[in-house]
Amino acid sequence: MTDRLTFDLVATCGNARASIIHTDHGDIQTPIFMPVGTQGSVKAVHQHELRDDIGAQIILGNTYHLYLRPGCDILRQAGGLHRFNAWDRPMLTDSGGFQVFSLAANRKLKEEGVTFRSHIDGSRHLFTPEGVMDIERVIGADIMMALDECCPGDADYRYAKRSMELTHRWLDRCITRFDATEPLYGHHQALFPIVQGCQYTDLRQQSAEYIASKDPEGCAIGGLAVGEPTEVMYRMIEVVNAILPADRPRYLMGVGTPQNLLEAIERGVDMFDCVMPTRNGRNGLLFTPEGTINIKNKKWESCFRTIREELALDHEELQMADFVPQMPYTLAYIHHLIRAEEILGLQICSIVNLRFYLWLVGEARKHIIAGDFAMWKSGMTAKLGRRL
Repeated sequence: MTDRLTFDLVATCGNARASIIHTDHGDIQTPIFMPVGTQGSVKAVHQHELRDDIGAQIILGNTYHLYLRPGCDILRQAGGLHRFNAWDRPMLTDSGGFQVFSLAANRKLKEEGVTFRSHIDGSRHLFTPEGVMDIERVIGADIMMALDECCPGDADYRYAKRSMELTHRWLDRCITRFDATEPLYGHHQALFPIVQGCQYTDLRQQSAEYIASKDPEGCAIGGLAVGEPTEVMYRMIEVVNAILPADRPRYLMGVGTPQNLLEAIERGVDMFDCVMPTRNGRNGLLFTPEGTINIKNKKWESCFRTIREELALDHEELQMADFVPQMPYTLAYIHHLIRAEEILGLQICSIVNLRFYLWLVGEARKHIIAGDFAMWKSGMTAKLGRRL
């Protein structure tokens, strides 16, 4: 078992970074997108598809959901989530704070922690910083997130300041508990604090400075992509990354669109997660390097070409591109599956979108190393917003 997560910077292009994060479950090449496996499963996708077809290097689990179901007793008996869900690569768990504040009923916030009622059966629970650290130890993820309050994007200054200060006090308690406990399954776990501060520059600066002072193994940026204009999100990323240590990974939580990823990479972010590729896929929206396809549209009803063939009609250079796994399914067939609400359609669309997201960050890495990221990003961004 290693003593600390390590971060090797491979190349930079402006503020964009290509690096390698070393964990006991394997290396992560950044920039990286993490498929969201909320309840120990990436919806509609097998683990072997995540590894072999999608190329996922790390996935995300959710502390709130896993705590409620299957529960800590089962996860401990199983030997942690890696053994429970047969995923042998790195894994990250968020703290569950966002779900408590967005899903749970009758929640009550206080200094001790947050009490809430389960969205499943209405049972009452308490999350404290100490308790969340214990839960994340039981889950066994390689990267654990500190408990924070996810401040609403439209919060006024006074609320945002109180929320940030509470998050910092909770962080101190998380660190104390983390340092007083050991991993349960023989591999190192890292703790990432979360920068908060809403859309207020001085609060974001204060929070980033506080986080940096704790000498963390990595840092997360939370409370963005929650309704604020994208220009504000990008500005807050710039403010925070100017302060966070340059020799540690930076994780932007819950973001976002392909365009968001490229803009954040340009501003020095290394890690991302979002439900968008799988959720949108289950609703029939496909992401491609040439723009988006709404597979429900009638225009695809009689299109007997695969996605590769459709894009290669006018873009021969994409014919052999690896942005999507080699699938024999025509757009007409996928259209039929989604319209008929067949489970296979959800699976195909989820795989296509996740593979595209992993392809996109992989291409970004190549162009950072090559030194032409900004030029490549400009051309790619212009295409990503198109509807095919």
